[in-house]
Amino acid sequence: MSDTTVKSMEAIVSLCKRRGFIYPASEIYGGINGFWDYGPLGAQLKKNLRDAWWQDMILNPCWGRSGPDGNRVTCVPVETRIIQHPKVWEASGHAGGFNDPMQTCRQCKKLVRADHVSDMLRETEWFPPLVSLFRTGDYLQWDLLSTWIKKHGQKHAKGMALVRDQKKMHDVLFAFDDELRRRGEEMTLEQFIQRVATPHDSAQLSDMCPNCGGDLTPPRAFNLMFKTFVGATTEQTDDNAAFLRPETAQGIFVQFKNVVDTTRVRVPFGIGNTGTSFRNEVTPRNFTFRSREFEQAELEFFCHPDESQDWYRFWRDFRMEWWQSIGLRGDNLILREHEKDELSHYSTGTSDVEYRFPFTAPGFGELEGIAHRGCFDLTQHQQHSGAKLDYFDTDRGETLPNGSKKGERYIPHVIEPAAGLDRGALALLCEAYTRDESRPSPEIMRFHPRMAPIKAAVFPLVNKDGMPEVAEKLHAELFRRFGHAGFVETDAKQSIGKRYARMDEAGCPYCFTIDGQTLTDQTVTVRDRDSGSQQRINVSKAVDYLMGRML
Repeated sequence: MSDTTVKSMEAIVSLCKRRGFIYPASEIYGGINGFWDYGPLGAQLKKNLRDAWWQDMILNPCWGRSGPDGNRVTCVPVETRIIQHPKVWEASGHAGGFNDPMQTCRQCKKLVRADHVSDMLRETEWFPPLVSLFRTGDYLQWDLLSTWIKKHGQKHAKGMALVRDQKKMHDVLFAFDDELRRRGEEMTLEQFIQRVATPHDSAQLSDMCPNCGGDLTPPRAFNLMFKTFVGATTEQTDDNAAFLRPETAQGIFVQFKNVVDTTRVRVPFGIGNTGTSFRNEVTPRNFTFRSREFEQAELEFFCHPDESQDWYRFWRDFRMEWWQSIGLRGDNLILREHEKDELSHYSTGTSDVEYRFPFTAPGFGELEGIAHRGCFDLTQHQQHSGAKLDYFDTDRGETLPNGSKKGERYIPHVIEPAAGLDRGALALLCEAYTRDESRPSPEIMRFHPRMAPIKAAVFPLVNKDGMPEVAEKLHAELFRRFGHAGFVETDAKQSIGKRYARMDEAGCPYCFTIDGQTLTDQTVTVRDRDSGSQQRINVSKAVDYLMGRML
């Protein structure tokens, strides 16, 4: 088992707030559920993640490697709008099919996603102790149930029938138990849960509300897109209705023809896009993992149908390797191929890069999906818009007498690596968080140097004797070289140990200290965040020292 399973999510969230990684949105007004703001360090961390994706997927795709066709991978960027024409979402299927199964609690009226109920119940304080009271084959013990009601039920599960009407539920439970025993049967856990949630005599299991313990209505569809209205008129009708995009991918598909017509790209090639998307999640949870506003980094890679499976395997393997390259290693990271019954109707293959977060352990949560989408999206948009979105490939078809190719017209197949930048940043935070009780300040953020929001810190040992001037000069030099990729800190206050501790908590990989010896031999002390070890180098070598460790 990875050491991530013993990390405290509460401690990580606390450090994120205290050190300026992530804040609750609109906190001074009580916050707004499902929305988070990034502080100075968090904003830079996510920018570093976004920049790394942009560099390794768009500017220098796959680190300059060749693809399955033997040629270097080619990708280009676009930047598409949050609000698209409403028909985009009809063609993509989001308008009619982008729904979650929702249930409403009959007691507290809260909405919950039907597929989240079981997980949410297991995370409550009160449900696991209740389940532990049930033993197949044992007679119900009312004294234990009464203790549970006083300890957990009255505080956390007021909507449960067992708590609302103890006398009636005593009679219901024991009458049902007696009836089953006369028939030679034993009460199942499902039957027990059903009856403590609701006294109704129902043939189906009634799920419990994770909020109050009450019983839930049958699931119904709930569209996840945020609706808005476009134009100056105050009248809100279907004619001026629009939606905030639930994904960035569709903007790429509708611009496919323009990209082909205005650039020299040829299939196979990719179009990449990063940006904010919105989903009206009914049960946003687990910090920034499931939010209502989030940022994506998506690539749509267009290829010939005959080569699509090779490209799918290529992108699947590279994306796993990429997450490992920025610091997510070991047992916490897996690549999981979807089973056939998990695939979308248009997909012939999908894999997820998954990370073991503290709140999913011992299981995993999705970081990125790599999907073989076939020609579904381009075909749908071609049919709904009337625009031709096929591709004429002059390098294919039969060979003519003059040696040229006749050409082939087809709708390209698409491989989609789609990553969540907020989830990626959260995974980096969880992976980096480490406690070392042997240090004066035990919390350390062990970011990969490429991801670290603070690249280096320069400290004068004392704020006198010419040391601040040397520190300022070195700070300016390091900032000129590395300031585009993160902060370069300088600080002359408090003891050097406390300054090191602050940098450890912020994830700064290297600290340069100017001391009395610097003034005589031009050497500085370099402290390594992870090991705490120190070495002396010439001040003129500081830039090269960092350069060799940033990749």
